[in-house]
Amino acid sequence: MVHTTRIRLDRISSSTRNARLASEVILGDEIVAEEGRILAVRIRNDKSTYNTVEDLTGRMVSLRAGDVLAGTLGSRRALRGYAGVVPDRIATGDTIDVLNLGGILGRCTSANPDIGSPFQAEVLGAILAFPDLGDRVGHPATIRDHAVPPADQLECGIPVVYVAGTCMNAGKTVAATELVRGLTRAGFRVAGAKLTGVSLMRDTLSMLDAGAIAGLTFNDAGAASTSPGMTVAVARGLFNRLAASKTNRPDVIVAELGDGILGEYGVQDVLHDAGLMRLGIAHVMAAPDPVACWGAAELYRTVFGLPIAVMTGPATDNEVGRDYIRKHLGLACHNALRDADGLVGAVKVRLTASAVVDRVDADVSV
Repeated sequence: MVHTTRIRLDRISSSTRNARLASEVILGDEIVAEEGRILAVRIRNDKSTYNTVEDLTGRMVSLRAGDVLAGTLGSRRALRGYAGVVPDRIATGDTIDVLNLGGILGRCTSANPDIGSPFQAEVLGAILAFPDLGDRVGHPATIRDHAVPPADQLECGIPVVYVAGTCMNAGKTVAATELVRGLTRAGFRVAGAKLTGVSLMRDTLSMLDAGAIAGLTFNDAGAASTSPGMTVAVARGLFNRLAASKTNRPDVIVAELGDGILGEYGVQDVLHDAGLMRLGIAHVMAAPDPVACWGAAELYRTVFGLPIAVMTGPATDNEVGRDYIRKHLGLACHNALRDADGLVGAVKVRLTASAVVDRVDADVSV
């Protein structure tokens, strides 16, 4: 028999947003230990660093001992953050860790010394959903509720600018945001997407703030985090949804690939998929140093068979890195913060050329 409890939430993390939770929820004591399930937990300790959570509006709000948080079960494999997994079994009263700023919950298996140990929390129960009016028996809430469905077929023909990086914090989101801003100012209708990573609204919100007409992430497709084997279907689903709008259809999509091109979030699957890559009119690579630039160029040439249109990131902060990229790799490079116009220009040339080719093809077919 399922025992239920009514409780008020102090914080509702952004990773739960598909479930559309109210501040007062009903908990059940039967917990499904599965990625995407939504739990209520009580924070056990205070922290001086990495001590906030992103709420449903995208604001970073503090977490304190005693706060009741709605979070999402999920895994994380972050080089500069926490690594963690969903435990095999979870019961009320167990201790669980908060693995990221989006409110992903799991068992931490490794921590980065720069951010210390994660928040620990007491499991209070599974948050129940009551999707139909008058329902008396709820089911365990999941972020698959109301999700954009993953797709077996790609029905989107909109050109895509892919923004990837060699690692976390390489400058991908800054580049994506400046591309959205610059292309929007140039008269294009731009949508933003984040295809891989671990749940957080911050990156697509940054693109929306820069002028994107729409923004979707893998979390909107019901994924707490991404992994190999799932990202292609998720990307197809997100692109199909963005392309399906009759009133807000974009001219171009700027798609960020979270984490690194050799990470464990399924970036490689996206880059290997012929259908998704056919949409790509430009590949932007963010890297922190010349060694990373060289490695990215080699991987794109020998493993993915893709051309890098332009390099950006900390490796382009001054002329030392830029000279190396131009002279030794033969690639264009523009710093997203100091030379956003150059970055946008390098992509706009390819977008304009793509539009010309499409018009020629259309004329020939007629």
